[in-house]
Amino acid sequence: MLNRVILIGRLTKDPELRYTPSGVAVTQFTLAVDRPFTGQGGEREADFIPVVTWRQLAETCANYLRKGRLTAVEGRIQVRNYENNEGKRVYVTEVIADNVRFLESNRETSGGGGNREESSFSGGSNGNSSGGNRGNNNYSRNNNQDPFSDEGKPIDISDDDLPF
Repeated sequence: MLNRVILIGRLTKDPELRYTPSGVAVTQFTLAVDRPFTGQGGEREADFIPVVTWRQLAETCANYLRKGRLTAVEGRIQVRNYENNEGKRVYVTEVIADNVRFLESNRETSGGGGNREESSFSGGSNGNSSGGNRGNNNYSRNNNQDPFSDEGKPIDISDDDLPF
């Protein structure tokens, strides 16, 4: 059996960081993913896909992701259900992410333009976060450092490092 999904899209709003009663971080955000065709009116359509991250990955996403930012998410689809206040069964389909790649820097989404930056943060496959960085950046970084501390300096990335 295989349940893997890879999405590239833009955040519809800033991520929401919360903590479970036991202190585990969880972040939710929605990714707008363009469909590969246009609608009847010639307009581009998109799917709005809910994404959930846990533990260190959740805190990293809450700290660095912002509305409009181009992001890649890798994970699995999960369907869950619950009973709402009116006693009605509600079904929720969402992506549980274990790898999130920031495909552009914060400066680009705020109108600064310029160089592209890709950073990758992963959580463990069983939901435990390794906090590791598996990105293909052409610079070295200690995992405990701020991944966006380049202070606006250009980052040299070859075409081979881009995911598309």
